[in-house]
Amino acid sequence: MQRRRWITTPLALLAAAALAPAAQAQADYPSRPITLVVGYPPGGSVDLVARILGPELSKQLGQPVVIDNAGGAGGTIGAQRVAKAAPDGYTLIVGSNNEMAIGKLVNPALRYDPQRDFTPVGLIAGQTMVLVAAPHTKVKTLDDFVALVKAHPGKYSYGSSGIGTGLHLAGEMVKEAGGLFMVHVPYRGVGPLTNDLIGGQLDFGVFVLSSGLPQIRAGKVNAVAITEARRASAAPEIPAFSEHPAFRKVNIGIWFGLFGPAGLPAPVATKLQQAFQAAMASPELRRKLEEAGARPAPGGGKPDEVLTAYQKVEQEKYARIVDFAKIRSE
Repeated sequence: MQRRRWITTPLALLAAAALAPAAQAQADYPSRPITLVVGYPPGGSVDLVARILGPELSKQLGQPVVIDNAGGAGGTIGAQRVAKAAPDGYTLIVGSNNEMAIGKLVNPALRYDPQRDFTPVGLIAGQTMVLVAAPHTKVKTLDDFVALVKAHPGKYSYGSSGIGTGLHLAGEMVKEAGGLFMVHVPYRGVGPLTNDLIGGQLDFGVFVLSSGLPQIRAGKVNAVAITEARRASAAPEIPAFSEHPAFRKVNIGIWFGLFGPAGLPAPVATKLQQAFQAAMASPELRRKLEEAGARPAPGGGKPDEVLTAYQKVEQEKYARIVDFAKIRSE
């Protein structure tokens, strides 16, 4: 009996010794730079939000926050990388609804699950989308748009930044609500989409508001309506689809959240959430988000729980649109 106790005691001591460094690392977190992954090239809306959040998060955590653009496959390459990263709090992602909600719906073979394989930190902001018309259509109002497309079913096309993106789903929601028949043309980014609109090869396009506003204000395209239920403070002159009797249920936007890999230790997750809340309370950060056309998430509640609930509700909305339009990734 004594011999058994003698063997057990060193084993217990060894186990405790092995756990000690991990516990100390969690207590010291963060002790080195943090990588903030963006699943898109520089210059897009997700990248812009990450670059606004990064400095404030760095200030709160006391360590550099380095942006790492890992673009490709509608944000899913970057998301997959973070899902497989060590759950130590040093690899995070600013994700959007494309890769954190829609991706799995349009591609069941996706190698990660947006709700199972990530630790939610907090909801950063939302942003509306806008449907624009090419000059050759002569469409300047929502009534013009409805009359033209209904008079010529299947003749007109609209472009988005790719199959299964939030922009694509917004276009399909508009089609469903209005009983319209338009051909969807997917593009690899808003650059070629913009060029074809201005050049007259495409009739309509769906943009994130911050991407579409420069072209709208330069008079190169005409704004038809925004896709969220209320007008945007960044462009209050553009009506919302919901103001038209046929489109009252149209309400869809882009959103941005901060996530880590699944299994973040509780002390690390708590520190991240506290730093996130403090960063989001910064008037400077909120001003920059608003100037970029985004709507900062309201405060209140635990940030991880707010993001989880929002993600679930949005995914249910997307599932209905994906089913209606029979969207599947190529």
